[in-house]
Amino acid sequence: MTADPPDTPVRALWRALIRFEPRKIAPQVAVRNTIGFTCAVILGTLLASPSTGVVAGLGALNVCYSDGLDPYLFRARRMLIATLLVGVAVVLGAISAHSNVAAVSVAVLWAFAAGMLVALGTTAADLGVITLVTLVVFAAKPLPPLEALEAGAVAIGGGLLQTLFSTFLWPIRRYEPERRIIAGIYAELANLADAPPSTANAPPMTAQISDAQEALAPLARDHGIEAERCVFLLLQAERIRLSLLNTGRLQRRIARHPGGASTADALGQILHRASLALRLIAQRSPSRQSIDAAIGHLSASLVGFQALTAPEGNSFFAALLRDARHQCGTLRSQIRAAAWAGSITDRNDFPANSDPAASTAPQPWRLHFHGYRARLLANLSFGSTVFRHAVRMAVCLGIGDVIGRTLVLQRTYWIPMTIAIVLKPDFTGTFARGVLRVGGTIAGLVLATLLLRVVHPGVAIDIALLALFTLLLRWIGPANYGIFVIAVSGLVVLLISVTGVAAGPVIAARALNTALGGALALLAYAIWPTWEKTQTIAAIADMLDCYRAYTHAVLGAWQGENTAQIDRGRLEGRRARSNAQASVDRMLGEPGTTARQSAALNSILVNSHSFVHAVMALESRLYRNPREPTPVWLAPFAASVDRALVSLSDTLRNTVATGPRRSRLDVETPAPGTSGNESLETEADRIRTSLRSLSEELAKRDWL
Repeated sequence: MTADPPDTPVRALWRALIRFEPRKIAPQVAVRNTIGFTCAVILGTLLASPSTGVVAGLGALNVCYSDGLDPYLFRARRMLIATLLVGVAVVLGAISAHSNVAAVSVAVLWAFAAGMLVALGTTAADLGVITLVTLVVFAAKPLPPLEALEAGAVAIGGGLLQTLFSTFLWPIRRYEPERRIIAGIYAELANLADAPPSTANAPPMTAQISDAQEALAPLARDHGIEAERCVFLLLQAERIRLSLLNTGRLQRRIARHPGGASTADALGQILHRASLALRLIAQRSPSRQSIDAAIGHLSASLVGFQALTAPEGNSFFAALLRDARHQCGTLRSQIRAAAWAGSITDRNDFPANSDPAASTAPQPWRLHFHGYRARLLANLSFGSTVFRHAVRMAVCLGIGDVIGRTLVLQRTYWIPMTIAIVLKPDFTGTFARGVLRVGGTIAGLVLATLLLRVVHPGVAIDIALLALFTLLLRWIGPANYGIFVIAVSGLVVLLISVTGVAAGPVIAARALNTALGGALALLAYAIWPTWEKTQTIAAIADMLDCYRAYTHAVLGAWQGENTAQIDRGRLEGRRARSNAQASVDRMLGEPGTTARQSAALNSILVNSHSFVHAVMALESRLYRNPREPTPVWLAPFAASVDRALVSLSDTLRNTVATGPRRSRLDVETPAPGTSGNESLETEADRIRTSLRSLSEELAKRDWL
């Protein structure tokens, strides 16, 4: 097994600086956010004053970060919560500004709460930072209570307008976001069929499938035909993904076998025909003739493949060929079922033995609340990265706010605002954001200054430039933080210009205060760092625990147990794998990470990927019709794998011991040929090999 070479801290930090993520670009979201922001500014300006227009625009701008392409229900709920919190932040900031002590105290408490929201995920963390920045900005100018409430109402109005632009098609195109998500999944499946991945890499489509399952979870309570169609297509996509991965592995194994090149080519032709059919399904409205033709071509390729024979006396190659035939037949049936789902007009028309409503139902709000509270309480200790980040954020922002209020400078709220934006729980994120924040701010200020000097001033021109910078901010900004900062800096200068304030002194003050805030944030992290290496081991152990649950569900289903837990186990395993990989990436970006640590972490991930690929291959065989008989050796094998995963997880969590440890892993597998199913035995052997390799790497302990 091979994988990418180990990274170095310098290279990892540089990658964080230049990272560009095209998948985060959503032009339709950028356009409607720009329209919502611009309309809020224009309406506020026409109905009251330029300052009111700026407040309305800020409300719309802050809420637009909660917009997205997910289903309308999730989107509307998230944007309404953001709207309410932004309004509260405006009112609280403006009222607390009458007293420096009150303003700093409120900002510190809000900063701690925003830092703790990291425990609830990226969406909650982003909302915490956005509302914190809003609070800090409006705490710079005291307002009487009535005017503060009016400003909060204006900001809420801007947020509601932004929400309206995001969801106004909800009654007309109710399931359009869900259809788009499903189309994206099937387009990725088509790519997967054309280029099956190596088992040294993580199973593909991890983020897409997880996000899709979360987005479509509310449809479990919707019994309309369109809702059930989307749920069925997602369920079928999971099974098609497993079949494609297993077929790709079989193709590589056949190609490595002497005389297997032509058979592998025929299998590749089947995968290519499957890709064409999947692309048609992804189009969402293909003609029935084109779908039938694509499935017909796939069936013709399968007929030709079934005519192939193995060399006489080569039982292993014959087993591979037999396994590939079964897998291709299953793949064709799954694609045909997905294609039929696109033309179904009645619930009873769904294929037999399928449950269109099979999905992880969303938890009630009461359970969500208890889960969130438990997660926050579990992180209330200095051993938690989240808690340390919250304390660091609160203390550093409080110091920055005090410094800003004691300096005789303009716009000193940019000091705590920059601290709130730059500080992240990890080293790489903080330092990359610090550098990009300062550099992007200077670039944005220069660009805005040039535009104000070149373009003839006027409210109409200013609003047009505001729209241009907002479009840049929401279109390209999500893909690269440096571009985001450039757009924000230009946008702020233009917003101030709309109110009639001279831009020159503001630009200089912003540059100075941003540099000071960025320096304070980096200094705070340098004084009290949270090294990712203290969290990576636990993240990998969590991944192995989730793999254990998934493996237990799969092997249990082979022994006749209910398959209901497989989907949940697979989903939790995907999330844990994403967290572990992200933790490893952050650790590799920290100074002091050795080449040995990089190589060891790379080896651990590679072997864990190989393990889960083998388990997924076993799961894909569950969906064959008829199902293969359960071999007699499976029960003791399943028990030994469970014990091995427990042992590996315990080895990772027990970091007190030093020096090499010899961890004996006893995984029972059958002797080759004892069950008459060589390919199934091969998957079991791959599981055993992966676990032993993991055990050998963990036993060295020289990288901890």
